[in-house]
Order: sequence, then C-alpha cells, then structure tokens
Amino acid sequence: MNSQQYRTEKDSMGELRVPADALYAAQTQRALENFPISGLPMPKAFIQAVATIKKVAAQVNMDLGVLDRKIGDAIISAAQQIIDGLHLEHFPIDVFQTGSGTSTNMNANEVIAMLANRAEGVGVNPNDHVNMGQSSNDVIPTAIHISSALEVNRRLLPGLTHLAETIEAKAESLKHVTKTGRTHLMDAMPVRLDQELGAWALQIRNGIERINAAMPRVYRLAQGGTAVGTGINAHPEFASRFADKMNAETGLNFVPNRSFFESLSTQDAIVELSGQLKVVAVSLMKIANDLRWMNSGPLAGLGEIELPPLQPGSSIMPGKVNPVIAEATAMVSAQVIGNDATITIAGQSGTFQLNVMLPLIAYNILQSIDLLANTARVLADKSIAGFVVREDNLQVALSRNPILVTALNPIIGYMKAAEIAKTAYKQGRPVVDVAAEMTDLSRDELEKLLNPAKLTEGGIQD
Repeated sequence: MNSQQYRTEKDSMGELRVPADALYAAQTQRALENFPISGLPMPKAFIQAVATIKKVAAQVNMDLGVLDRKIGDAIISAAQQIIDGLHLEHFPIDVFQTGSGTSTNMNANEVIAMLANRAEGVGVNPNDHVNMGQSSNDVIPTAIHISSALEVNRRLLPGLTHLAETIEAKAESLKHVTKTGRTHLMDAMPVRLDQELGAWALQIRNGIERINAAMPRVYRLAQGGTAVGTGINAHPEFASRFADKMNAETGLNFVPNRSFFESLSTQDAIVELSGQLKVVAVSLMKIANDLRWMNSGPLAGLGEIELPPLQPGSSIMPGKVNPVIAEATAMVSAQVIGNDATITIAGQSGTFQLNVMLPLIAYNILQSIDLLANTARVLADKSIAGFVVREDNLQVALSRNPILVTALNPIIGYMKAAEIAKTAYKQGRPVVDVAAEMTDLSRDELEKLLNPAKLTEGGIQD
C-alpha cells in the first residue's frame, strides 16, 4: 500500500482511508471493514431500486421547493447512471450487514453524491441532499417492495405464463395418447397425456393467480415514514407525491402504505409473496419429478417419454443421457423453499419500530424471483416443448394393465374383478383375454368396456 492508492474521507466518526478510485466514501468503507462475511453483495435489481428511490425523491423535493434545483438535477443524473447499470462495482457491501440496511443506503448516497459532484461540482452532500426526506428505515423496505414488484412483473409472471402456454400446447398435441395412470407409483386406471399435462399447466396458472393476489400488499410503500414511521423530516406531501412519481417511473401502481409503522416494523407483504413463490417451487418440483420418472430408462425404467438430449450424462458411462433440466428445476425448487424459510424467520425480526433483517429479506426474495423466472423458461423450452412420447412402450404397458378390470366392477362385482386382475397379472396376459375366460361377457362387449381411451372419460361404462 502507498498513499497514492488511497484518499482520506471523513464521516461523523472521524477520518478513514478509502481506495482512491472508489466512488463511495467513509461510511461504505467502514461497512466493508466491518462485514467481511459472505462476499455476497446486494442484488443488482435492489441497488437499481435504491437509485430509483433517490432519483424520484430528488424530483419530489425539488417540486416541493425544499431542494435546490441544480443539486436535485445533479442527483437525478447520477442516480440514472446507476439505474442504467453503471458503477455497480461500487456497491460491494455484504448482504450480512446492519439489519436496517443503513450501510447500503449510505453506500448509494455516497456514490450518487460523488458522481454528482464530479459532474457538476455543486456541493452535493450524501445525507443532507441525496437522503433528504428519507431514512434508511423507509428507503430499504421501499426498495425491497419496488425491486420485488418490478422483477415479478418484468420477468417472473411472463416466464410462468410462457411455461403454462408451453405445457398447454404440448398437452393439446398429445390428447390422442392414452397411458397407464399411477397412484402410489403403482398401475392405476388409464389417463390421457393431455389430462396429465393439463394438471401441470393448472398448477402454474394457479401459481400466477397466487402471486397476483399477493401483489396489492407489495405495492404499498414505506417511503415517507422516515425513521420510525412518523415521517419526521419529510414534507407532509412527500409520501403521496413520491408514490405518484414512482408510478410514472416504473409503470406500476404503488401507493403509500396506510401505516408507515407497519411498513417499517414488518415485512409481512414480502413474507406473503415468498410463500406464494414457495407454492410455485413445489409445483415445479412435482412437474420435474414426473418428467424424471416418465423419462426413466430408456430400457429398465418407465420409458414413457424421451426428453431432449442436451449433454453427455456420465464421465465414465458412454452414451448415458440424463434429465438435467428436470434435475436443475428440482434444485431450484429446493433453494426457493429454503429461501422462504429464511424470509419467514427474518420476517419475525421486527422489534418495536423496525425489522432488522431487511438486507437478508431483500437478497432471498430477489434470488427466488430470479431463479423461478429463469427456470420457468428453461423448463419450457429445453424440456417440455421438445420431449418425444414413446407410444409403443405406453401401449404395451396399457394392454397388460390388470387395473383396467375396474371398469367391470358395476357388472361383475369387486371380488370377481379382483380375481380376474390377479390372474391376469400372475399370468402376464391382457386382462381382456382373462376376463373373456372368467366371465359370460362377449369379447366384443369386453373390448368396448375395457377400451383404455374410453375409460379416460370417466363415468360408468356401457
């Protein structure tokens, strides 16, 4: 180290050396020294949301006549650079930091002030100007809500819709295919593939509905509550004007929360959203596992479908191809379920007027949204859209399925039908052949009653 590589910055606790090329100042440097914990910085979407808050706050404060226009314009220009994806390397503070996220808020204040002063030289102060009418205690909860809302609307909901549409299109193309149903992993009555895939599609459609149902609470913002929820040091019109300008900036429908005390002391809206993301993860896990079972084999498993071959499956077994997308989907599901547990615990950490696990909540909710958004498209495009049905295998298993005899229950009774099923299974013969020998029903009548495609329609066969 030498003096040319560093500069001296000062905050309320005194002087501190900061890397000469850093856009941040003393408070960010203190946080870097205090929290060398995970090496995980706050997500890009979150930092950009904080920058958007600073931009909108400056606009509102200028409109209210409490912020000099030259200073406000300089703040807006600097914040926009961060919103555009520049200078993100100057936001290095660890996720595991002060629970209010004060370090990240001051990191943004310092970077924006530095950029503004370098460009305009107007004397922008991180606390007095960039943070005007704000507190970390309302900025960080607001940034969680804004970044989550933007990522849900821009990426997650479109991704899930694409997945649902892909499943529905695949189901429509396979409505002619009948297969053996399974309960308890054992042979059951037949189903059509469009019925099986239709259940997957509805899971995803229901997930979209659940997420949309949670969003009204996410659109309620903490901004304006400042330190404890009373709005100290903020103009009385700040909160409402802030929400209006944020809507113009994002195209969404944010409103000030009815109680800033609720916004600062809880994260119930994000806990709720995370719970709905967990449901989507559970749905994806079910779909992924069904695909893995259906694809199993190709010789010793079910062998009902062939997923697209994407990469070699083994470093030692030549020719092996694995269901890698389904496996990745299952891992994502596990991660999102774990993130929800973390968010649930963090949501309980509101003590009196402040939740003190805000950075952790931000990191985990945005990771869950990101993982689900990406996985939905990958699963749709690289797995479901391109799998091939092995109809020959399906028909062999279907013709020998002794459970088809269930359709005869109303005619010959459960006990007689059970005898036929056990005989057919023991002898490895089609149930229609055994039923022809063990009942007085004609062959034509049995073939009509035991037609697998007909049985997928439900009801009493006649």
